[in-house]
Amino acid sequence: MKKKSFVLSLFILCSGALAAQTADGGISPEMLRKIESAQSQNPAYKALANAIASNKIDDLAKNYKNLGQVDTYFSVETPKQSIHDQQSSGRCWLFSGLNVLRANFAKAHDDSLRVELSQSYLFFYDQLEKANLMLQGVIDCAKKPMDDTRVKFFFQNPIGDGGTFCGVADLADKYGLVPMSVMPETFSSDNTSQMQKMISSKLREFGLELRAMVASGKKADAVRQRKVEMLGTIYHILTLTVGEPVKQFSYAFRDKNGKAVGQAKTYTPKEFFDEIVGRPVNGSFIMVMNDPRRPYHKTFEVEYDRHTYDGHNWKYLNLPMNEIAQLAIASLKDGRKLYSSYDVGKQLDRKRGYLDTDNYDYSSLLGTVFGMSKAQRIETYDSGSTHAMTLTAVDLDAEGHPLKWKVENSWGPSYGQNGYLIMTNNWFNEYTFRLVVDKQYVPEETLRQFDQKPIMVMPEDPLFANDNM
Repeated sequence: MKKKSFVLSLFILCSGALAAQTADGGISPEMLRKIESAQSQNPAYKALANAIASNKIDDLAKNYKNLGQVDTYFSVETPKQSIHDQQSSGRCWLFSGLNVLRANFAKAHDDSLRVELSQSYLFFYDQLEKANLMLQGVIDCAKKPMDDTRVKFFFQNPIGDGGTFCGVADLADKYGLVPMSVMPETFSSDNTSQMQKMISSKLREFGLELRAMVASGKKADAVRQRKVEMLGTIYHILTLTVGEPVKQFSYAFRDKNGKAVGQAKTYTPKEFFDEIVGRPVNGSFIMVMNDPRRPYHKTFEVEYDRHTYDGHNWKYLNLPMNEIAQLAIASLKDGRKLYSSYDVGKQLDRKRGYLDTDNYDYSSLLGTVFGMSKAQRIETYDSGSTHAMTLTAVDLDAEGHPLKWKVENSWGPSYGQNGYLIMTNNWFNEYTFRLVVDKQYVPEETLRQFDQKPIMVMPEDPLFANDNM
């Protein structure tokens, strides 16, 4: 290219870029001057800027008047059990779900027997089932283009370690349970990130191969057989990282002091499930949710939001928070713990294990108001369910209204209040999203509402991310 032509081309390119920056809607020099002139000229602003630049925002935003001793008394509290630690994994849903099942077992035996259930056992099958869900979903959508919404869903989310109680129900009913002592945690079950990356990459590779087989006219039996071979590879990876699933074991139950009760017996996982749970988990509960964007007392179902291809989509009844609270109170009064999920990162005082909407005053510190409602936070992806915990206690006033709540967490016994978190009722109303309730505590009218034909919604909705903190 000649020098004169090159210079002219460069001038045109730069002129185009400048025009793009100052076009209507962009930040022009005039707009920038107005933005700059709106900044505070108060001398105290410099001191504030220096303080924020040199410290954690949460340390400066702490509400001094809210830093008193946390009230740990609860008028209604279920029996305590050991606190577990999910480590660097997103399996809070699994820990909370198994917390409920082992607590139900203890309650059925008047708290005289205890059991610790293996999270890694169900996690193995969770990962295998999610791999199958992804591969079969790719087969089902193989004739759709790669940019189709559902095809993108499977390739963008081939597998994960998050989930909901529906996964606990489907997996336990199908594969049974085993004690923690016969299938303990491994490094990769505690630290899932690298394992997930490797399996996700392999599943995407397999997905492309399955699409190619369908596109070339391969028969359904050949495609199905190839999928089985692919799952054999995933199974192999899981045995190396999570461990070979236990098929049979010997176990003796223990009392709450750790003393063995009776002689050890030999169990299969399904036989042990029957001993611990005694009935199918599916059909014994309803899931309720608080989503103020949608009409209350209507039932919704999330398409493809399940752990197993042949399992149950996530189905929930949308209720106002006061009705959700009454379901929780009825359960807790009868000594029954509940699976529940929250946006736990909001207004969390980690040191004290305390959740309150007044823990931090970000508005005063930053000179602006954070004024979105719960519905607005959900629809703009600012808030949603991120973490499952086990609801264990409530403190009621003289009229029976909740003042505060207590949850058993899965971040270890040294976190927060000896492994528990305490939340005010105001925080509970703002940041609670899901609650799983045994049907025996649900009024007949609410059960009828849950049995309505559900409205199908898509998993891309901002509120339907899995519990995975």
